[in-house]
Parts: sequence; C-alpha cells; structure tokens
Amino acid sequence: MAERLRDAVSPYLRSHADNPVDWWQWGPEPFAEAARRDIPVLVSIGYSTCHWCHVMARESFSDSALAGVLNEKFVAIKVDREEHPDVDSSFMAAASAFTQQLGWPLTVFATPEGHPFYAGTYFPPVPMQGRPSFREVLNAVSEAWSERRSDVEATSDAVAQAIAASAQATPGVLPTLEQLADITAELAAHEDREYGGFGRAPKFPVATVLLYLLDRGAAGADSGASDSTIAQALAERMLDAMAASPLRDREEGGFFRYATERDWSDPHYERMLYDNALLLSAYARAGRTEVAEGIADFLLSVLRLPSGGFASGQDSESLIDGRKVEGEYYRYTDRSGLQPPALDDKVLTGWNGLAIEALALAGALLQRPDWVDAAASAADQLLATHRRADGTLVRASTRFSTGERMSDASATLEDYGMLASALLQLALATGEVRWAVTARELIDACIDRPQALGAELRGSEVLGALAAQPPFAVPGGPDPVLAAHGTALANDPSEGAYPSGISAAASAAHRLFLLTGDLTYRDASRRAMELFAPLALQQPISFGASLSVMTALAADVTQLVVVSDDPGSELASVARRWLPVGGVSSVVTAAQAAAFAAAGFELYEGRTLQGGAAAAYLCRDFVCNLPVTDAAELRLP
Repeated sequence: MAERLRDAVSPYLRSHADNPVDWWQWGPEPFAEAARRDIPVLVSIGYSTCHWCHVMARESFSDSALAGVLNEKFVAIKVDREEHPDVDSSFMAAASAFTQQLGWPLTVFATPEGHPFYAGTYFPPVPMQGRPSFREVLNAVSEAWSERRSDVEATSDAVAQAIAASAQATPGVLPTLEQLADITAELAAHEDREYGGFGRAPKFPVATVLLYLLDRGAAGADSGASDSTIAQALAERMLDAMAASPLRDREEGGFFRYATERDWSDPHYERMLYDNALLLSAYARAGRTEVAEGIADFLLSVLRLPSGGFASGQDSESLIDGRKVEGEYYRYTDRSGLQPPALDDKVLTGWNGLAIEALALAGALLQRPDWVDAAASAADQLLATHRRADGTLVRASTRFSTGERMSDASATLEDYGMLASALLQLALATGEVRWAVTARELIDACIDRPQALGAELRGSEVLGALAAQPPFAVPGGPDPVLAAHGTALANDPSEGAYPSGISAAASAAHRLFLLTGDLTYRDASRRAMELFAPLALQQPISFGASLSVMTALAADVTQLVVVSDDPGSELASVARRWLPVGGVSSVVTAAQAAAFAAAGFELYEGRTLQGGAAAAYLCRDFVCNLPVTDAAELRLP
C-alpha cells in the first residue's frame, strides 16, 4: 500500500513501505490531497533506531483494520526526524501545547493548511494506564473535525500564532563571569552524587553540558573563572561514572543513547552518531584515553560506511533466534556468531561534521594520526557528495544498489555550522588551509553581513528590529512546506543532545574570527548568543553548546601559532596539547603558514621559522609577543 515510501532515501521510511497505511512522504502533495478530500492530516515522526517507533509500527501501522480507518479519515505522512529536523522541531513545538511528555514517535494531527490542532507520542493498540488507544484517538479526532470544525480551526490558529510568536526572541546580554559561575553551581546542585549524572531517571549523557563544564574547567581561575575547579571535577565525575556504567558497551566501545534507571542501568540500546562523536571529544579532552579509544573504534569499525561517511546510528533491536529483541545482542560478550543490530545508513551532513570534528580533535590530542586521517577521508567524501556546484549543501544521502541517492530535504543551519566547525578543527589538526577556506565559504553563505554589522551600517532606529533577527540564515531559506504554512521556526534554539544550528554556526564563526581577525564573524557569533542568552540562563542543562560559545566570547582572545617543519618538535607538542578557551592553538609548517596568510587568515601573517628553527608566536587580540624557539620560554596563560 505504502508504495510512495519504497524508494525513500530514509531507511526509516522504507521500513514502513509494507504497511497497509497509505503513507505519503513529506512535501506539499499530501496537504493538497487533504484539502481536496477535506480531511485532516496525520504527521507521524520517528527515526530508524527508535524502539517505541518500532513498537507502534508493529502494533498499529501493520494492523490492516486500523489502517483502513486511518486511510479513510486522514492523509498520513511519515517523516524521518533526522532527515527533516526542521519539520520535527516545528511539530514538536506545536505538540508542547498538548502534552509535556514529548518524544518519539511523535503523532500530530493538522489541518490541510499544515496547522497542528492535536498531538501526542506513542499510542497503544488498546487503552493502557490512562492512555487512549490509537483507534480511539483517530475516531475522536475525526469526529471533532466533522462536528466541531470551528473549534478545531480555532485551536490550530492559536497554535500557529504561538509558534510564530516563539520565533520573536527578545535578545539579552551575554552572561558575565559571575553568572557563568552561578550556572556551574546550579548544574552541580543537580548532580546525583551517588551514581553520577544529573537528576534521577531517565539519564542522558548530555554531552554538550559536559563539554561546557570542561570549557569552564579549562578557563582557569586566573582568567576570572572562579568555578573552574568545580566545573572540571563535576565533568570528570560524570564521565567516569558513565564509563563504568551499563551505558557504555565495553565490547564495541560505544555509548547507548540513555538509561532508564538512576544507576545508568537498563539502557535504551540505540547508539547514535551524535552522542558518540561528542563524547569522544569530551573523553579525549579529559584525558580518558582508553574510553576515547573505544569510542573512536566504534565510530570507525561499526558506524563508518564503505563510502567513508558515518551512519546516523545503530538500532536498539537485533535478530536473536529468529526474533527481534531490544538489547539482547549487547548481553553477549562473544558476538561473533550474531547478526548485529542494523545501521541507519543515512549519511547526515551535520552529524558527520560532529564525527569529523571529534576524530580530528581527539587524534591531535592523543597523538592518533590515523584518526585525523579518517576524519580527512570522511570530509573529502562528504564534500564530494554533499556539496553542490553552487556551494549549497545536501542534508542527507543513502546508498542503493544503483548508486548514491540524495535527499530532497532542505539542508539546515546545523549542517552548515557543524560541517564548518569540523573543517576548521581539521585545518588545525592537519595544517591544511583548504579545510579552513571551505569552512569560511560555508559560514559566509549563512551570514547576512549587513545585519551582522547592523550597528555600524545602519541608523539607530532600526537596531531594535535588527536585534531580534538571527545573523545566520540557511541558504535557500527554510523548508518550503513549513514556510508556506507559516510554521517554520526561524530562531529555533533547541539543542537537546547536540548543538543547535545557531550555536554550531556561532561557534564556527567565532573560530573564524580568531583566525582571520574579521570582526563580522565575532559580531555574528555574539549577536546569535545574545539572542538566546536569556533562555540559556534559565535552562542551562538544555543549552550546553550555547554556553560554551558564550564562555569563549567572554574569555580573553589568546592565539598560539607554532611554525615547525619538524612535527615532533617540543614546541609543536606543547601547542597540540593546549586548548585555550576563547582562543586557538595551531601548528603549521612554514609553507602552510604562508598558505594560510595568502588565503586571508591574518593570524598567520609573518609567521616564519626563526633561523631555520621552530618558532612559537603567542598572541593576544592579534598582537603577538616576540617569537620564541625554546619551549621553556613559552609562557602560556
């Protein structure tokens, strides 16, 4: 019945192709069909490695009788949240008006104009613990549509207006050093001192918050970060607790998505690319070499695809004795004869950027050039297949027997920001300017330069309007269906388990400022973070990546360039281990320094060997000390 899903790029959609439900893919066509038939739309959102998505598929979407009701009374759209994160964010924002139990599968009912009027998550096949059955929900919604249309439309209009209003963020000011210290204290107050982590259950790795705490720890008390010791200890306790817990698969090295119990036991067994990429960065920065090596091995031996890119995740269910069971595969220490859980082999630009950045960073810190090489190989593959001739990005792709297929989904700001950030880290790890040039092109494509420097270029009467507009925008605009419905989230700050598009772009822009001296990048990063500073101060555990950018913006600008034709020189070793908060550390050969300078990266201008020997240039705000050739003379802050 669901033939429209048969050739979908998303493996999640293809897994529903045999359902008796007459599924449509996301696009304008199903909404036009709903208008023609004068019936509501059901938007069902999930992803391949989601356990409860599988459960609802087996219980409800495979039921021919229930599918008959669905096909008669609704136009049904199946959406992969990973392929269409902007669609998911918009409908998730709408769903929050109807339930606080948000998650996936996300079940949303909307008018033919695309305006949601009711939503929930998983609905069982029979009533259970106060939750209505899916059939009861379908009948109730259909009855409301037929008999109380004005009420339904009033609700949908109110939700649409609320979504539009939420996009009009009121900017604040960046947090002070004292406020950042208060945030660390607040996070520490939520620590589970018995089992580690935040809160009780369920427990997530919240890797972005861990990276923020490591940033605060690295800032050091001498730079005004009075919370540095507390932050570092808190991050290390949580990292160690997770490494020793059932959340970590010791056989293959990766971490599961979350645990349902306070002691990190009974995990939900999907293993996501984004979690493991961010945790690789965290464990490498914390010096937990063994754990970092396990995560890197998982990325390279399990999630890496033959193309060189990385799969989005690995399923929670595996086939054991002819039956699909969640987590059973991971209970075996000898898995040689078992079929591993399936991969979602969809290659996502943004998430691959996270993996590339983590491998480049960890490879440089832990002296694993093979990881840096793997990052470079993945970056080459991604740019060859996911960047069009006009410079715009493809959101997702997958490989069929007939070749690689590109998704029609719009690339999002997270794709541009995460890939740019990864390429900048790769440039620092390899000394190759080509990565930095491409990163600059990606961010330049997203920056509205007149807006980014509005205070200098326009009169004061327009500054208030400018302040409420983000300085970054996706080339080509938002998803066209959401835009047509008026439900696109222009200022979506949501981070969850990984950085938002805004925070990723702001992080990359700030690093470009450190390398180029171009104030446009610094000001764009600052304006983006000012837009969401009030939210981050209210809910710090939900804005770890933004808080990291805010920490970098609050820090002194410190830059180190070591020019050395000997990769093993002592100065080069010191520079590779130093990660200044709010600054940058770079090791290049003399030829590479000249290439960076020629490409417009001002930090490298005039950086040369000294008498044929390696030389270190320590700079503050692009004003550099005299070069030193002896590591003992290098006084790092």
